[in-house]
Amino acid sequence: MAKIKTRFAPSPTGYLHIGGARTALYSWLYARRHGGSFVLRIEDTDRERSTQESVNVILEGMGWLGLDYDEGPFYQTQRFDRYRELIQYLLDQGLAYRCYCSKERLDALRQEQMANKQKPRYDGRCRDLEAAPDGAAEPVIRFRNPLDGEIVIEDRVRGRVVFQNTELDDLIIARGDGTPTYNFTVVVDDMDMGITHVVRGDDHLNNTPRQVNLYRALGVEPPVFAHVPMILGEDGKRLSKRHGAVSVLQYREQGYLPEAVLNYLVRLGWSHGDQEVFSLDEMVSLFDIEDINHSASTFNPQKLLWLNQQHIMRSEPAHVARYLAHHLGERDIDPAEGPALEQVAAAQQERAKTLVEMADNSSFFYRDPTEYDAKAARKNLKPATEAALVRVRDLLSDLEDWQREAIHECVLKAAEVLDLKLGKVAQPVRVAVSGGPVSPPIDQTLELLGKETTLRRIQAAIDWIDQQTGEAG
Repeated sequence: MAKIKTRFAPSPTGYLHIGGARTALYSWLYARRHGGSFVLRIEDTDRERSTQESVNVILEGMGWLGLDYDEGPFYQTQRFDRYRELIQYLLDQGLAYRCYCSKERLDALRQEQMANKQKPRYDGRCRDLEAAPDGAAEPVIRFRNPLDGEIVIEDRVRGRVVFQNTELDDLIIARGDGTPTYNFTVVVDDMDMGITHVVRGDDHLNNTPRQVNLYRALGVEPPVFAHVPMILGEDGKRLSKRHGAVSVLQYREQGYLPEAVLNYLVRLGWSHGDQEVFSLDEMVSLFDIEDINHSASTFNPQKLLWLNQQHIMRSEPAHVARYLAHHLGERDIDPAEGPALEQVAAAQQERAKTLVEMADNSSFFYRDPTEYDAKAARKNLKPATEAALVRVRDLLSDLEDWQREAIHECVLKAAEVLDLKLGKVAQPVRVAVSGGPVSPPIDQTLELLGKETTLRRIQAAIDWIDQQTGEAG
């Protein structure tokens, strides 16, 4: 059996969207599971719509997701000589011909066929033409499709699909300016690159019989096809921009871990028992294109958010910290100027659904509060709580061993001396050092902040209470 080789072949006319990322993931997983190769090919023959910016966004999205490719990226615009060579081969073999029909004639033919409730298709007028008509424009090149017989596709997702050659017309494989068309270039590329399995959206299914005939005309067996059902929005319509963040990189900016997005994508059309949370290694070892669902999947943002929370909670703190750093940087925070980011991530893992939320909740570790949450301050930073802050400050000032257990004892001692419940002391300290009502356990929070920062912020809160009291007086 030949070594398995899959590919992902996006057109650089926009961002890497969720549907494309899922196709790439399925192709990547199948290659990885079987010890095969994964190829990235950029299908940029649409020169009007293809941009380098889109290429960059696709490469960045693939990199963020961790979908590494073994070969490529290959660019179709760099392969025009090869396409011309094979177009000439088909002409020489009588397997293709020049078509001189004008756009006006083809439009009129189409309208007439539709009026007669016939399937619009080229009528083969130039199929057996021996010479160019007088005054003819530059011809297109058409593939001479077989006139009878059928194409049987044993699709790994859809099962057996049969097409009749009588339903297919003679496909244009090169435009009047000589540029090759999609259905031709994709066949040549897959043939030259030794692609054994093509995983793609089922919107390409109708292209497949035309491509199969081209493969055979070029003397090669077609690859194995697996056409994946589309992804729908919650309104039951095809997933599009109106359904929210459909660019992969938008999820990075919204604070998702790449493996959470991959986990969600693999489950959009594939399952393994009742398991919901998968590591990347589990996906590689369990995934098979034979198990992809036949029906369309519905995109559920809440499920993705839940999975992201699960991955944040279950990941190693160092891994979370690596991605958290990006979001702190977005807030003009240098994570090197404060507690170890890995320790902050460990303290916050159980408390955030996204890395954006974690970054917002962790900013105080690296930046003194410039103001206090109004509601939290009214309740916790007032004359009645100042004594607790002073007592904690004094006890912590004398503390030489700045460890969590020792810090906890100081807060506990302050509560005992003042005859208060622990929370009545811990919460004012929390608001004083973080600016708000939420943080990890107070002893852990203070340990991470360090002695100097803790004492400075508690003193600032005491001064703030005195200032408020003075102004009120």
